[in-house]
Amino acid sequence: MSLAQERLRVVLETLAGTCRVAEACARLGVSEQRFDQLRARVLRAGLDSLEPRRAGRRPRAVPAADVAALQARVAELEIELRAARVREEIALVLPAVGVSATEPAKKSPRRRPPSQRRRPRPT
Repeated sequence: MSLAQERLRVVLETLAGTCRVAEACARLGVSEQRFDQLRARVLRAGLDSLEPRRAGRRPRAVPAADVAALQARVAELEIELRAARVREEIALVLPAVGVSATEPAKKSPRRRPPSQRRRPRPT
C-alpha cells in the first residue's frame, strides 16, 4: 500500500470515528497540525472531484510550435486570398487586352481526324 493510500485510509477512519486523531498522528508519524492540513487537503480534493464538469474528455493542449506554424500558414493563405480577389477584380474591370470590338477573335485551324489524314504514298 502506498503512502498516499495509507494517509487516505487513516483520514477516512478519523472521519468515520473509528480512529482518534492522536492515534492517527502516531500511525502516520505527523503532528496534529500537519494531520489537520492533510485532512483538509483530502476533503478539498474530494469536493473538487465531485464538482459538475462538461461531459467527455478534456481537450489536449496543442504544442505552441504547432500553433505558431498554423498561424503563419493562415497568414500566408489570407495574403493569397487577397491577391486572388484583386486579380479577379482586375479581370472583371479591365477589358480583354489585344482583341478589338470590331474583329472577331481568330480560331485555330480545324484538324482532320486521324482516319482522314493524308498518308504519304509508298514509292
